[in-house]
Amino acid sequence: MAGKRLLIVAHAPSDNTRRLAEAALRGAQHPDLSDVQALWIPPLEAQPDDVLAADAIILGTTENLGYMSGALKDFFDRCYYPVLDVKQGLPCALYIRAGMDGTGTRRAVESIVTGLRWNWAQDPLVLQGSWQESFADQAQELGLYMAAGLDSGIF
Repeated sequence: MAGKRLLIVAHAPSDNTRRLAEAALRGAQHPDLSDVQALWIPPLEAQPDDVLAADAIILGTTENLGYMSGALKDFFDRCYYPVLDVKQGLPCALYIRAGMDGTGTRRAVESIVTGLRWNWAQDPLVLQGSWQESFADQAQELGLYMAAGLDSGIF
């Protein structure tokens, strides 16, 4: 079994957002990274124990009325206090599937992550505007980046 665990908590209510979550997972499961186990759990199913077992996390959300998805907010509501004191410093990343500009969504997630004292591995990835095939490639690169960082001990 792999030594490090990368958790992907991503809301995927459409075919395209499912493609993003699957792409992030595919990148994180690159065959050259044998010391990392990656798994995708939808936010409504993810539990505090999943976060407690993780060595890094990727959050994925749609932009809903200028905010994160209700599913990701529910994840934070249930997991915030059970993981707060134990997972400070958790490396994290975020992708946002934004129909508009993603600003409110980014601000909301960043505020919660600041409270959790998690560490950003990179700036949030905002996939903005009409769907583009390159969005899945960018999500896959994000998954690979996070897994490679765990595998190499950078995170």
